[in-house]
Amino acid sequence: MSGNAARLNAIANVASYELPEPIGYEEIPSGDLFAINAFTFDKMKEALPKAAYKALMKTVQDGAPLDPSTADAVASAMKTWAMERGATHFGHIFYPLTGYTAEKNDAFFDPDGMGGIISEFTGSSLMQQEPDGSSFPSGGIRQTHEARGYTQWDVTSPAYLVENQNGLTLTIPSAFVSWSGMSTDKKTPLLRSMKALNEQAQRVLKALGHKDVGYVSSTAGCEQEYFLIDRNFYLARPDLLNAGRTLFGAASPKGQEFDDHYFGAINERVQAFMYDFERELYKVGVPVKTRHNEVAPGQYEVAPVFESANAAADHQQIIMTVLQRVAPKYGFACLIHEKPFAGVNGSGKHVNMALGNSTQGNLMEPGPEPHKNKQFLIFTAAFIRAVHTYAPLLRAAIASASNDHRLGANEAPPAIISIFLGEQLNDVFQQILKDGEATSSLPIGEMSLGSDVLPSMYIHAGDRNRTSPFAFTGNKFEFRAVGSSQSVSGAITTVNTILAESLDYFATQLEGVKGAKAVNDAINSILASTMESHHAIIFNGDGYSDEWHQEAEKRGLPNLRTTADALPAYLEQSAIDLFGKYGVYNETELHAVYEVALEQYNMTVNVEANLVSEMGKTLIYPAAVRYQSELAAAAANLSAAGIEPDTELLQMLTGKIGELKSALIALQAAHAEEAADAAAESFHNKDVVLPAMLAVREVADFLEGYVADDLWPLPTYQEMLFMR
Repeated sequence: MSGNAARLNAIANVASYELPEPIGYEEIPSGDLFAINAFTFDKMKEALPKAAYKALMKTVQDGAPLDPSTADAVASAMKTWAMERGATHFGHIFYPLTGYTAEKNDAFFDPDGMGGIISEFTGSSLMQQEPDGSSFPSGGIRQTHEARGYTQWDVTSPAYLVENQNGLTLTIPSAFVSWSGMSTDKKTPLLRSMKALNEQAQRVLKALGHKDVGYVSSTAGCEQEYFLIDRNFYLARPDLLNAGRTLFGAASPKGQEFDDHYFGAINERVQAFMYDFERELYKVGVPVKTRHNEVAPGQYEVAPVFESANAAADHQQIIMTVLQRVAPKYGFACLIHEKPFAGVNGSGKHVNMALGNSTQGNLMEPGPEPHKNKQFLIFTAAFIRAVHTYAPLLRAAIASASNDHRLGANEAPPAIISIFLGEQLNDVFQQILKDGEATSSLPIGEMSLGSDVLPSMYIHAGDRNRTSPFAFTGNKFEFRAVGSSQSVSGAITTVNTILAESLDYFATQLEGVKGAKAVNDAINSILASTMESHHAIIFNGDGYSDEWHQEAEKRGLPNLRTTADALPAYLEQSAIDLFGKYGVYNETELHAVYEVALEQYNMTVNVEANLVSEMGKTLIYPAAVRYQSELAAAAANLSAAGIEPDTELLQMLTGKIGELKSALIALQAAHAEEAADAAAESFHNKDVVLPAMLAVREVADFLEGYVADDLWPLPTYQEMLFMR
């Protein structure tokens, strides 16, 4: 099928599309499905002996070692529950350093030696498996020929059943480590960072006078933006199929300038997909709550409620998987790349973060008079100090080739890391900076809308700032710079660790101080010194403006524009010391994080360069030459008929075809250059290969505006963004 035939076929399929059979929501309401396929702690409590359940919860809540007999009891109950539902297999699911989702499944059944089978699932099988680790990147932790790796059950994250029309698999969230016990995944460092954060937060709370202090957990609510396009268009675009983003494509005559898509009425086909997708998430206990149209045409968002950071990270991986699994049922392809389409908004993954426990509640809740809430101010000051001190690490944690296309554009936070506090909180901390102590808080107000049928509105003491990478939004911080395709674990691990370091620093100053007045004076001293040293990180203005870039430079804030610039932060001695001190990464593990991220960046650019070259030579160039031939033939026919032809378009097209050929040759030469090492390759890719790719695209996109539509081989932006 020719490129044009594929386009026409895709358009015809979109025009004639009919929704699949209803999902049966009337027979089984979605609310009744919640966690039906998750082996929750409530289900464990019902299924386990009391002693086993009590021992398990001691491990979950206090980190106590898990006794093998308890694991055997859990395995037996888990197997019974899963097989009664129809499960035939079990497997550990884990998250390698790539950030992707991986799993290995085994059947419950074993031969019984008599020609039959028995079902078996022991505590040892639950606790540990041995997938082949040889094909997962390890960043030098193991040699190429060394294949052994271990997955280990994460007792804090409930197992769940993955449904297929032909069966079910018991899926067990797990850590993934090397044969030598080093972390080669995203979960292990996250769990370590949560432990470190709890220890330091508890020290602060106890120093503030609390006697009863529960486990302090970081919590997260992770939004997910994504695009839906018709799957026929997706399959007709080699760049989307292989790279997740369009490497060619002229702007549509209409884009997002009318703001008519944002929060608009949801298309019927899209809404049908959303209902089905959400039901699948409900079944495994993912508490999705919000859905809406996003800014760009064809772009949408889903968001769950707050959970423990570890559960939120696991659920985020499930969300990405289920999005892409359910979409084809409705004839869609789901794109979670940060920038699938040039010229319209890209996709992010805003990670809303707080910390709290069962005894003190949300530690980021300011209350009606924040200036009096010293506990809240201490924890907020810890965020301020942490983000300022370790801004390069935060930038490295969200660095990727795909996120580079989004950060800094007028749709996402800039690569400059800063904190937005809002009007009320900023006023409090400015008082502390100026006077050493805050004595007032801006009041929370009401607003009348001038209509008797509309009640007065509660209004916050400060607005929100969508241009800030790290924004306080009422009772939490929102890390807005995380990319839509990324695992949130890396970002949360980094925030947890740098926050633990700041809390450690504060606790050391508070411990040993006796008496309410002395403690209050010590808190005031900490707050004042924090603001004096770290107020440069606070910015409440427009992060998109050129003025902010100039101001940030004056303040000494780093502007690490690309992944190549950002990743070396992992190699700084301060980073090695930080992660090592709190047991999150040892030096070898941290270097592995750097190596894998660098490798992913280089491989991504290499694949994209190959695609630009191939598509340019085999799709764009031939289409342009065919149109050139048509124009030349038409000119020759006119001349033969005695009519002077207008060859201006032909001449212009001929010149652009020559430019395209030259740009493709230049790209091939740039891509063929060898670098001394992976770091040098990343800068070569950033400075040479990516600009060469863009040069090819600029000519190709220009040609798209002139080549006859019946010859153009690729689905256009207009078709992909607006036809559903």
